[in-house]
Amino acid sequence: MIRVYVAKHSGFCFGVKRAMNIIDDVAKKGKKKPIYTLGPIIHNPQTVDKLKERGVTPLEDINDINEGTVVLRTHGVEKRFLESLKRSNLDVIDATCPFVSRAQDYVKKLKENGYNVIIIGENNHPEVLALKSQVSGAIVIENGDEISKIKSLKGSKVGIVSQTTQSIENFKGLVCLIMDYFKEVLVINTICNATSQRQESAIALAGKVDLMLIVGGKNSGNTKRLYTLCKRIAKHTHHIETAKEIKKSMLRNVKNVGIAAGASTPDWIVNDVKTNIKKIYKEELKNDRKR
Repeated sequence: MIRVYVAKHSGFCFGVKRAMNIIDDVAKKGKKKPIYTLGPIIHNPQTVDKLKERGVTPLEDINDINEGTVVLRTHGVEKRFLESLKRSNLDVIDATCPFVSRAQDYVKKLKENGYNVIIIGENNHPEVLALKSQVSGAIVIENGDEISKIKSLKGSKVGIVSQTTQSIENFKGLVCLIMDYFKEVLVINTICNATSQRQESAIALAGKVDLMLIVGGKNSGNTKRLYTLCKRIAKHTHHIETAKEIKKSMLRNVKNVGIAAGASTPDWIVNDVKTNIKKIYKEELKNDRKR
């Protein structure tokens, strides 16, 4: 019989649960007014589609609307969008993850205290764009190849923060590289504790199974990092969004399957994956007996 294990820390994190509770409450109360989110509320297409069915529409721009409620996504939004919202007649509800808000506060405090701000994270991720927009001149470093970006700051003092879903490994590595250039460096580890726990439990499970499935949105940064980390441990690691992506070939000669889910992956998707694994296994077992 095939065995399926789910990593101890998987699925919705605190910030996502909070955001989903907020949007659920707004959807129940706001039936007479249109409801929007500025960008997808979380990086999970299936959840966003379910919200659309309930009348919650994701927007990339608010210029085309003049009434209704706008819920700010978990990743936070850029300062220019917030300023536009303040000037509008729209009702605004903030579902930004508190840990993301805290990182934004650190960015502003660093700048106020004379530090040039360096953000370790993905250049085009909405959380990072929101962080960068809090102050002028902030520099984003995604990997070691981008270290030349900070050379213009040489001789100054710098403050470093991180995208909340970065891997601690990447954060530490880049901090060490950056410290070679400056005499005064203030490092604030803004990686969410849940992120570290999720990565550690996924890595631990990857070392014990024949197949590792990372479940979550293809647009989810933290899910992609889980895949990268587990792939180093388990050769047979796949990143899937839904149970439909599981192929029979993946389960060939597999006795133990591990599942780790990104911070924006709902439980129902994880349960569907578990159910489909067992369904495929049983079907193949029947076929083998007929041969």
